[in-house]
Amino acid sequence: MFSERTNWRLTQNRFTQAVEEVRGRGVRVLDLTASNPTRVGLEYDSSAILDGLRSERALDYDPQAKGLLSAREAVARYYRERCSRGERDVASNVSTDRAANPQGSFQVDPERIVLTTSTSEGYSYVFRLLCNAGDELLVPKPSYPLFEFLADLQDVKLVPYPLIYDHGWQMDFHSMEKAVTARTRGVVVVHPNNPTGSYVHAGELGALNQFCRAHGLAVIVDEVFLDYALDDEISAADAVELRSTGQPMAAVPTCSLAASSFIGNEDVLTFTLSGLSKISALPQMKVAWVVTSGPPEEVQAAIARLEVIADTYLSMNAPVQWAVPAMLEQRESVQRQLLERVRRNLAELDRQLAAQKACQRLGVEGGWYAVLRVPVTRSDEELAIELVKEKAVLVHPGHFYDFESDGYLVLSLIAPEADFEQGIERLLDLVSH
Repeated sequence: MFSERTNWRLTQNRFTQAVEEVRGRGVRVLDLTASNPTRVGLEYDSSAILDGLRSERALDYDPQAKGLLSAREAVARYYRERCSRGERDVASNVSTDRAANPQGSFQVDPERIVLTTSTSEGYSYVFRLLCNAGDELLVPKPSYPLFEFLADLQDVKLVPYPLIYDHGWQMDFHSMEKAVTARTRGVVVVHPNNPTGSYVHAGELGALNQFCRAHGLAVIVDEVFLDYALDDEISAADAVELRSTGQPMAAVPTCSLAASSFIGNEDVLTFTLSGLSKISALPQMKVAWVVTSGPPEEVQAAIARLEVIADTYLSMNAPVQWAVPAMLEQRESVQRQLLERVRRNLAELDRQLAAQKACQRLGVEGGWYAVLRVPVTRSDEELAIELVKEKAVLVHPGHFYDFESDGYLVLSLIAPEADFEQGIERLLDLVSH
């Protein structure tokens, strides 16, 4: 009766069962997988957000396939402001080594922007645009597990290419050359990657464009965590000093404005996805977008087809579109809070790791997550189950993100600081013994 594309395994796995069992006993579990920014104790300007939703213009139905022009102009303004502030950082000698493509004075034409209700919907639009049933896309590994479901729903085949860790994460172009076939239509890049926190570096961008030109491929870039860059990692000693003095972690230099977007990538057809879910920490408002760049003729053809796809669904609702300018204005306050949370938790993790030898943290350049390398005494799933059962600590096993081997746990850096500190203590106590 049902399609093969939805033939997923829907029974609970052992890990989920263990979590529900512990919580069912009334035990408070320290959640180090927290990804919902609205439930980690942030302060929002609720009046400004709610006022933005009260526009009387929302009573008029004005179906614009790419989204209301005022909302698209607000998104273009976000990139323009980010660009100009990034230029000031560069002028102040802030390093752009981790910037994929310095934006310069690049201006985003609102006509190149298509609004969607989520980046997931944005992916589905681009997958439909590029791929026939059975066509292939190259995707990074490790990375976010949602890609598999999105591809299944579009009848697209995913072919992984590895990210290699050697004093930092790197794209494996040799493996990509071996993976590409006549049915490959594009390369998915997550910038910075979830969960590795690694950006595409300038040298990699050139190699990526060259690879895509040679094989006639598009680039699909997920930039939802772009604004959460950590330029210089804080040492354990620095962390102790900062915590003892009470100095705000946000005062530590960051390159969050210098880590550049792919919106200015004109060498190959490029689709850049982002949205309010992370930029303004408002996932419930369901506002995202796709920005198209590249050779002019290809961009024009892509936009025309995307507009038809968007017009077929018209999924964006008017109240939230009219509120986009107000919601984007909230980003600076919430991003400061999140960056401070991430830096403090990262510093606390390093402080505790410095006192033991069993585990180590892999390098992280941005985003909300950290990867912990642990001794391989059992599978990652078994370790995660033991942690929740014995220590009431919830972490993600590495295989959730397609790590190639056991020995990795993924931790959220936006968890409340007290929970994070206590959770790491319990985790290290179990692993060390």
